[in-house]
Amino acid sequence: MLDAVIEFANAIFQPIIDLGAAPMMFILLSLLAILMRVKISKALEGGLKLAIALTGIGAVIDILTGNFAPALQDFVKSTGIELTITDVGWAPLATITWGSAYTLFFLLILVIVNLVLLGMNKTNTLDVDIFNFWHLSIIGLLVIYYSNNLLVATLLVIVLGVMKFINADLMKPTFNDLLEMPASNPTTTTHLNFMLNPLIMVFDKLFDKFLPFLDKYDFDAAWLNEKIGFWGSKFAIGIYLGAFVGLLGQQPIATVFTLAFIGGVSLELFSIVGTWFISAMEPISKGITDFMSKRLKGRTFNIGIDWPFLAARPEMWAAANVIAPIMLFIALVLPGNGILPLGGIIAIGLTPALLVVCRGKILRMILIGTIMVPVFLWSGSAIAPFVTEIASSVGATPAGVEGGSLITHSTLEGPIEKFIGILVGKASAGFNLTSIAAALGAIAGYILLFVWYYRQMKKRNKQYETEQEEN
Repeated sequence: MLDAVIEFANAIFQPIIDLGAAPMMFILLSLLAILMRVKISKALEGGLKLAIALTGIGAVIDILTGNFAPALQDFVKSTGIELTITDVGWAPLATITWGSAYTLFFLLILVIVNLVLLGMNKTNTLDVDIFNFWHLSIIGLLVIYYSNNLLVATLLVIVLGVMKFINADLMKPTFNDLLEMPASNPTTTTHLNFMLNPLIMVFDKLFDKFLPFLDKYDFDAAWLNEKIGFWGSKFAIGIYLGAFVGLLGQQPIATVFTLAFIGGVSLELFSIVGTWFISAMEPISKGITDFMSKRLKGRTFNIGIDWPFLAARPEMWAAANVIAPIMLFIALVLPGNGILPLGGIIAIGLTPALLVVCRGKILRMILIGTIMVPVFLWSGSAIAPFVTEIASSVGATPAGVEGGSLITHSTLEGPIEKFIGILVGKASAGFNLTSIAAALGAIAGYILLFVWYYRQMKKRNKQYETEQEEN
């Protein structure tokens, strides 16, 4: 039965997935807008803008990490420290995950779950970010890797998927506030990196209780730019990071300048490209508003896309640039870590969640981000044998990786979920009370933390409503 479902899922989704993330999202968003009675020309315009934005953000990330990696490798060689797991970044892991037939099966299941939840009015978010379903698939594949139990893997993926859809609704008012979007704009995201929000919020609440005075020393990136001009701008922050990486790697002076300029232009481009995502959603926004008012009595309806629409907020990149060298030093001394952060040195699996929970308070973002870094490094180290074996089995080992070397991604989204996947996989492999208790305890703790976070976000969203009514 399950084999038939897997074959069916492959037949439906494989041709679309093979196109890649940007073409796929162009097609999906354009078709969805047309179904909402948007003019074809406007629907295509929105789809093209989204595809261009996705391509742009990917290109900037590749430029930044690709140019920084050699300098960081030289730094590690000069120290003599042995970190044997190669950080290949997110793209090879996505390729590896999509190389498994189970990924399309999980995709089909999650699409059905999303539609059922919409029909039952348990979520208002339609997730069209199909490409990034691979983040949940890798959790299911971890369970299968340890236990070969597809049923348990599917149940875990469904539980996490339901929580992701609910979280997309919870975050929507915060997105509106951070980006000054009108409530009618349907933009939200179901990306797995935001499932780190509950844990980040624990530390944020501790800051509220024990370290509230730190906020007096916080600063707004836009305010800093206004006060000190260029030296506090996104250009300058990127230049500082690039120069630091070049000097750390003992690069020639010409290379230091080059890395500084690459850092400067990359940080500025992140902000520019981020605004394209919101612009891309304008045609479908109007279509959804008209559709809902006519047919569904004005029910709110959100569209879940990839996270980079937040890239317009400079605080996210300012925090990422400060966390990058901190992460490097933590990696060198952290017990249990085997990764040199290269592909993940710009921690985009962490900083968007920091921005949402801390709402742009940079000092909090940096300090909590520093606390979170070991979780990512330990998670990346833990999944390295699994990633390496899966890559070999589907013939997707990245070029340039030495034979026998382990591969992973240092800041892969969903580090907590990876640990849960490992625990559930081991518990499903055989009847071992200790393993079963560990897995059930981890799942229970994870869900309870999310319930607490859910209530906190509901309170925050109520405050947003009150503020809007007063204004």
